[in-house]
Amino acid sequence: MADPRLTKSRFVAGWQCQKLLWWTEHEPDATELVPDKVLQDRFDQGRHVTELARLTFPGATLIPPGTDSARIEATKLALDFGAPAILEAAFAADGVFVAIDALAREGDGFALVEVKSATSAKDEHVPDVAVQAWVARQNGINVRRTEVMHLNTDFRHPDTGNLFAHTDVTAQVEEFLPRVPPLIAEFKASMAGPIPEIAIGLHCHEPRTCPFYDRCWPDDPWHISMLYRTGPKGTDTYFRQGVHSIRDLPPGQKLPAIARRQIKALETGKMIVEPTLKAALRDAMGDARVGFLDFETVNRAVPVWNALGPWRAAVVQFSYHEEAGGNKHTHLAYLAEGPHDPQAELSERMLEATKGVEKILMYTPYEHTQIKQLAERVPSMASDLKALAAKLVDMAPLLREHVYHPGFNGSFSIKDVLNPLVPDLSYNDLAIVDGMVASVEIARLLFVAHKVKDRDQLRNDLLDYCERDTWAMVRLLGRLREIAA
Repeated sequence: MADPRLTKSRFVAGWQCQKLLWWTEHEPDATELVPDKVLQDRFDQGRHVTELARLTFPGATLIPPGTDSARIEATKLALDFGAPAILEAAFAADGVFVAIDALAREGDGFALVEVKSATSAKDEHVPDVAVQAWVARQNGINVRRTEVMHLNTDFRHPDTGNLFAHTDVTAQVEEFLPRVPPLIAEFKASMAGPIPEIAIGLHCHEPRTCPFYDRCWPDDPWHISMLYRTGPKGTDTYFRQGVHSIRDLPPGQKLPAIARRQIKALETGKMIVEPTLKAALRDAMGDARVGFLDFETVNRAVPVWNALGPWRAAVVQFSYHEEAGGNKHTHLAYLAEGPHDPQAELSERMLEATKGVEKILMYTPYEHTQIKQLAERVPSMASDLKALAAKLVDMAPLLREHVYHPGFNGSFSIKDVLNPLVPDLSYNDLAIVDGMVASVEIARLLFVAHKVKDRDQLRNDLLDYCERDTWAMVRLLGRLREIAA
C-alpha cells in the first residue's frame, strides 16, 4: 500500500486535529466534508480574491491544472526560463505536495506569498506557509522571505486605497520550520494507522469548527459547554480543571446570575421567570405601539458598492411587523433586486414603514449597528435614520435577564428561545432556516441571477425567512407579556 499523501491543506488539518486528518484521508466522501452553501460561497469568494491577487504579479507564469507530476514539471520549466513570478508553483518532497499561490523572484532568491481572503494575517496561517516553504527548500528553492497577502480593511469601493495588504511572516515561519519534518512523519503515521484517540477540546473549534464536531461532542444539556457564556475557551479551562458536566461544578463556584438561573431550570425541569420581568417590559416599551424590525445583509470579500470595504455587511432586505390594535399586526417587507446598490431605496422604504411608532423591537443590536452604517452611506437620510435608531429596543435582554427555559441549552439566539416559549412556531417549515444561508442566497439573487433556476421561488423563500424573524418577535413579546401577567 502506498504511503498516504499529504498536501498543505491536510497538513493544516493534522495541525488542528489528527482525528480530523484521519477522517479526511479515510472518509473523503463523508457528508461532513461536503461544503454547504455558506462554505461553498466562501470557497468561491476565496478563488475570486486569488484571481485578483494574481493580477498584481506582472509577467507571472501560471501553472495550469493537471496531474501532480505535470504541474511539478511545468514549475521546473518556468524556473529554468526565469519567470519573474510563478503562480501555483508546484513542488513535492517526502510525500508532501504543495502548490504555492505566488513564488516571486527577489534578488538571488524568492518571496513565497500565500493569498488569503481574510482581512489580516493570522496565527493559523503560519503552519500553512511553513510547510510550503519547507517543501520548496527541499527542492533547492531559496525562499528568503514569506508573507501573507490579504484583503485591506482600509480599502473602499471603488478605488479608495489598495485592495490588498501584505504581512511579512518570515520570523514566525522560520521559528516553526524545525517542527515541520517531525510533524510530517507524525501525520503520515497517523493517516496510515487506526483512528487516533483524541480528546475533545479547544482544537475542535480553532482555527475553525471541525466538520466532524457532532461525532465527538455529546448532545447533553448538562455538558459544561452548554453553560451560559462558557464558550470554547471557557470549556477548555473547565476541562483542564476536570469539570465536564455542569453537575461537576464545585460548590461556591462564582457564576453569573443567568448561569445560576439556567442551573435552577435544569434541576427543576421548569421555566424560571424573575419577578422583574413585568417592570422590565414596562421600562422598555411603556404603553407605546410597537414595531418589529429585522434585516438581512450581504457581505462580499471584494466589495461591489460605493463606500463598502472587504467583508463589510450591507443591508439588502428588511421585514417589519407593527401592532395594529388587539391581536392584529400589519406587515411590510423589502428585498433588493438586481446588482445596483439598494441602500438608499431600502432606507426610504424602511423610514416610511416605521414612521408611525415610538418603539421598534429588534433581536440583538445588529439592526442598530446596520442603521448607523446606513446613515453613513446614505447621508441625505442620515438624520432620519439616526432618529429611527433611537427608537430601537433590544428584545434579547428581556429574555436573557429575566427568563430561562431548560430548552434554551445555554443560548439566547432567537431560534433557540422561540420553540421552547412558543411551541407552535418554529423555522422548520421554511426552505431557508439560517441567516448565513439567506445572505448567500440573496447574493446569488442579486449578482448571478442568471444562474438561479427558480428566481421567483427563491425570492419568496427569502421573504418568508425574514418575515418569520419579525413574526417570531411578535409571538415572543406576546408570550413574555403573558408570563409577566
